[in-house]
Amino acid sequence: MATVCLLLCFLVCCCVGIQVVSSVTDPRDAAALRSLKEQWRNTPPSWHKSGDPCGAPWEGVTCNNSRVTALGLSTMGLVGKLSGDIGGLTELRSLDLSFNRGLTGSLSSSLGDLQKLNILILAGCGFSGNIPDELGNLAELSFLALNSNNFTGKVPASLGNLSKLYWLDLADNQLTGSLPISTSTSPGLDLLKKAKHFHFNKNQLSGPLPAKLFSSDMVLIHVLFDGNQIRGTIPESLGLVQTLEVLRLDRNDLAGVVPSNLNNLTNIVELDLSNNSFQSSEAPTWFSTLQSLTTLVIEYGSLQGPLPQTLFSLPEIQQVKLRNNAFNDTLIMGNSIGQQLQLVDLQNNQISTITLGSGFTNTLILIGNPVCTTALANTEYCQLEQQTARPYSTSLANCGTKSCSPDQKLNPQSCDCAYPYGGTLYFRGPLFRELSNVNMFHSLEMSLWVKLGLTPGSVSLQNPFFNLDDYLQVQLELFPSGGKYFNRTEILRLGFALSNQTYKPPSEFGPYYFIAAPYFFPDEHVGPSISSRAIIGIAIGCCVLVLVLVGLGAYAVRQKKRADKAIGLSKPFASWASSGKDSGGAPQLKGARWFSYDELKKCTNHFSESNEIGYGGYGKVYKGLLSGGQLLAIKRAARGSTQGGLEFKTEIELLSRVHHKNLVGLVGFCFEQGEQMLVYEFMPNGTLKESLSEPSEHLNALTASSNLQGYLDPEYYMTQQLTEKSDVYSFGVVMLELVTAKQPIEKGKYIVREVRLAMNKNNEEDYGLREFMDPTIRDVSNLTGFGRFVELTMQCVEESAADRPTMSEVVKTLETILQNDGLNTNSTSSASSSATEFGALKNVPPRHPYNDALPKKDANDSADAFEYSGGYTISAKVEPK
Repeated sequence: MATVCLLLCFLVCCCVGIQVVSSVTDPRDAAALRSLKEQWRNTPPSWHKSGDPCGAPWEGVTCNNSRVTALGLSTMGLVGKLSGDIGGLTELRSLDLSFNRGLTGSLSSSLGDLQKLNILILAGCGFSGNIPDELGNLAELSFLALNSNNFTGKVPASLGNLSKLYWLDLADNQLTGSLPISTSTSPGLDLLKKAKHFHFNKNQLSGPLPAKLFSSDMVLIHVLFDGNQIRGTIPESLGLVQTLEVLRLDRNDLAGVVPSNLNNLTNIVELDLSNNSFQSSEAPTWFSTLQSLTTLVIEYGSLQGPLPQTLFSLPEIQQVKLRNNAFNDTLIMGNSIGQQLQLVDLQNNQISTITLGSGFTNTLILIGNPVCTTALANTEYCQLEQQTARPYSTSLANCGTKSCSPDQKLNPQSCDCAYPYGGTLYFRGPLFRELSNVNMFHSLEMSLWVKLGLTPGSVSLQNPFFNLDDYLQVQLELFPSGGKYFNRTEILRLGFALSNQTYKPPSEFGPYYFIAAPYFFPDEHVGPSISSRAIIGIAIGCCVLVLVLVGLGAYAVRQKKRADKAIGLSKPFASWASSGKDSGGAPQLKGARWFSYDELKKCTNHFSESNEIGYGGYGKVYKGLLSGGQLLAIKRAARGSTQGGLEFKTEIELLSRVHHKNLVGLVGFCFEQGEQMLVYEFMPNGTLKESLSEPSEHLNALTASSNLQGYLDPEYYMTQQLTEKSDVYSFGVVMLELVTAKQPIEKGKYIVREVRLAMNKNNEEDYGLREFMDPTIRDVSNLTGFGRFVELTMQCVEESAADRPTMSEVVKTLETILQNDGLNTNSTSSASSSATEFGALKNVPPRHPYNDALPKKDANDSADAFEYSGGYTISAKVEPK
């Protein structure tokens, strides 16, 4: 009894001592965060459960060696002020409070005490007042986003001290005054030599653009001053910044003439000088010389004289918008019109005649020109533009008539009702105008779910339109992968990716910013705080309870082991989720069944080596024979290569739905005794992959889960349906393998995208693909039919099924190519001959289809870069472009 009393006393002392010595957080940081918590409403629930931000930990708080190094609370619905206590977090590297409209008041000058701060994001909040001069003390700052607040006053000259800054976004505020430049006694924006982004649009800035603001040693790529009150002339020094890609000076009060040395901007992609007060002048010479230009917009610009014909033949030009100028004489577009030109808007000019070449069949608008009162009066060029197609919106057709309550939305991927993370995307300089372009918006959806780590198809885009600022505005909704809600950690991750520009959209959409809508979290009740005496009393009681439970522990463990086996046999689906919250719901399968571990163990002779027929990063593949005589291929995950229960459940549900005559079917699965196994049909005659590979290569088991990556029709992720055009897409990928001798996905690069980017039809010899070609093809002196073969291949892998040929058309085209090359295309003899020649050439016996495909690699490498597969990891390096 004395021993028990001593043990009790020891446990009580330990429990009490925990309160004293277990705090992980540095006291200075803990005090600063507690003070902020008292001033803010709607902080995460974890902030109320512990006084130890690093040890508990608190959501949104990142620590290193007991010091707080990052505070990220994007879209948490915070309400309150940002007080001077923030300055106490002296080890802080990153501060992200974006998209909390309830954070108001002025910024504290104590922000300047955060000497190690690298990232400061306060976008989409309700802050007001002046931007503190003390921000210029943040010598390590590289990313500063204060856009979409209510800041007033001048742009602080002290920002010129931020020598490491590459992102400066002060857009959409109420800033006034002129832009500061350096003097002998003060810094200025001209000293930001590493800055790539100057975003000052939608303010009330006045005064001229100082000539000293720009210089040849700057690396700016985006300069946005649109929507201000800037006056004076455009300084010729702007032409020295040869890295510029997007320049928007529209909607100001600029005067003088358009500078002639903008022809030095050889990398410029979009240029908008509309709605200013320029002097009348003819089109500058750089209209015809900017080879990278895709979008030229100078509306209400006082330009006159003839329009240079060479403008329309620039290789990258897509949009020319020059309405409400004074261009006159004859419009000559010529016969060498750029292949990408989509829109020419010349409304309300003085064009009297027109000479059209045969190369332009897209939109030309001439309303308000004299030519529309004579020869072209009744043509489409002189009619009011009509919307011929509805703007794109993510389809919910697969969900039928299902609807949700007003506060929920339909997930387009699962058709379940959920609470999406939403907001508005603003694209400040898109390179296209057609809002019904399905392929363009599909590429945006795909990049969002891949780069943000979401389930394929769980992104919704709605109501795209060009707003009064001529920005493309799109409503965005991101849906959780499981359940109805995102948790707070996921919201913090998504908010940071979109505010910090970690997520980059397809290049056609240009620079963007995102404003999130408030997110509705499920009810999380926070109880009253507990006194220290109560905590000690509870601790003593818990210690006593521990002693009682120890006596029962050994007995309970032994009984549990016995029960687990019986439960596993009667309820094999009880542990899909480690948390046990899935309540044992069986997966929804089509044509596949569950196998017990003992059943598969028996049919593989205890997983003997003699039955082993393949191996890979996932594990080993065994040949199995059921009692009924059916042969199986059993793919057994190695220890350490298994995935989470819910992920495994999702995978087998997907695989069971994929039924196709050319794919190995899923027979069943095993999820028992810590094992994850997939059971497939057995393939005795080898695979197509073997026929395309050298004899020395090792091939993986051709299973629907491992070898669909790279071959699967992209539309399947949206429709969940395989069609005949899906066969055409897969066959196109195989044709690319023949040309390149590469697998569909190698080193994170997808063969379809790489070939499409590299193609150059003007290169008649090899279409610009020489570096991608199989050496045995590349060294052939006369590649008759190669160009036609490549064109056919790329038609087969078009994103949209409607744009692909039928398989019969593919066959006919291949026969035509062979006939032009002087080969016999008789189907029977040709196939037989080819098989004979191939066998003679290879001189190896048929190999088993489940021998390993690739050099062994870690299981985590299985998600390499096939962009719409969802296997994408956001880079740790953050530098948007």
